[in-house]
Amino acid sequence: MNEMLSYLIRFLLGDDIAAARYASHIGYTDNPKLFPRYPLVIIPSGFFNEHVYATPASLPSLPLKEINGMPLLFGRAKEEQTGNTLVIHADLIAGAYFLVTRYEEMVRRQARDAHGRFPGKESLPFRAGFIHRPLIDEYRLYLRSRLKLPPPEPGIRQIFLTHDVDAPFLYRSWKGTMRSLLDGRGLIQSFRGKTGNPAEDPYYTFPRLFEEDGRLAEKTHIARSVFFLKAGGRTPADKPHYNLQNKDILRLVDDIRSHGAEIGLHASYEAGQSPRLIAREKARLEQALGCTVRYNRHHFLASREPEDMNYLEEQALTDDFSLGYADVAGFRLGTSHPVRWINPHTRRLTALRLHPLTVMDCTLEEKKYMNLSRHEASAYCLSLINEVRKAGGELSLLWHNTSMRENTGSYLPQLYSFLLTQLAGT
Repeated sequence: MNEMLSYLIRFLLGDDIAAARYASHIGYTDNPKLFPRYPLVIIPSGFFNEHVYATPASLPSLPLKEINGMPLLFGRAKEEQTGNTLVIHADLIAGAYFLVTRYEEMVRRQARDAHGRFPGKESLPFRAGFIHRPLIDEYRLYLRSRLKLPPPEPGIRQIFLTHDVDAPFLYRSWKGTMRSLLDGRGLIQSFRGKTGNPAEDPYYTFPRLFEEDGRLAEKTHIARSVFFLKAGGRTPADKPHYNLQNKDILRLVDDIRSHGAEIGLHASYEAGQSPRLIAREKARLEQALGCTVRYNRHHFLASREPEDMNYLEEQALTDDFSLGYADVAGFRLGTSHPVRWINPHTRRLTALRLHPLTVMDCTLEEKKYMNLSRHEASAYCLSLINEVRKAGGELSLLWHNTSMRENTGSYLPQLYSFLLTQLAGT
């Protein structure tokens, strides 16, 4: 508990040298006798009390109070000076913990969609109207100002351009050949689709992704590309199944590596339901690649229960990129900064890093999700990017190779190019 609280205080202040020096200047106590030890004290709200924690009574109630224009999850919007100590009654530590641990997903087990995921539109950040704001990053500015620390340097520190390879090809299997015939492509063209150059397949948009990602990387030197490959899954939601030893997949792996991109595990839909399967899938991917795999993202973003992160940690997966909502883009963890996972059941701090997913392509366009027009999607994405920039955080975009198909009526290929062009000036 003490290690976890110390980490949260450091995280709230930031990761620069000044913050590291001042982390010990913040006390988390309601004992007035201890106030003189600290320049700043945060009064606990009772959130962590044994009879409150993990019960419905621990959940914030709407409407939320505010402090300095920021939504306040716990405590009171009150400051007072006691001797040389500034006492803040806003429990920003509990609020940060609530968001980064996915605490409400642990308490509200009944709130799940058809895929077993916690819906973004059920989340407190959405219902309280701050899903588009990295609230913890705003808390950071507030605390630093109270300690007379300068604000963190603005600007995007890291850009992750991530691509889930759910379906690398449309026509490269015998089922694909039948699909091609049903699509009216004719026998010769359908046969060529199965046996010809895989780069001619409609889903093989990887050369464009390599080009666009590489151009941004050259201009900013902070952009990294990660392709997540499936290595298992037997459910209908895991289709199409592809073999990592298939010559087309091996060629794709070579192309990814030759363009300086990284490869991560795309844990299957089935593994999301049965997390023990992650071990087998990781081993299978590592065998195919001949190297250690450190990154993970769940298929369908179906990291269903907070405690399932245990299985990633056990398999020495160091970084997870699953934590965005499928139905609404924004800041699921309340921050734009990578954060170490804290198990909300045990309150144990781990070494596993969670990278907040800022935007997924289909979230913007699909009718069942945000159903935004191209103009609305562009404006919303730019507003999220601006929030990351103000907070000095990390930006993570997810664009599927299948979303880069041209002439489908979708605005997603053009939107991706537009966003990367805007980021080139970062």
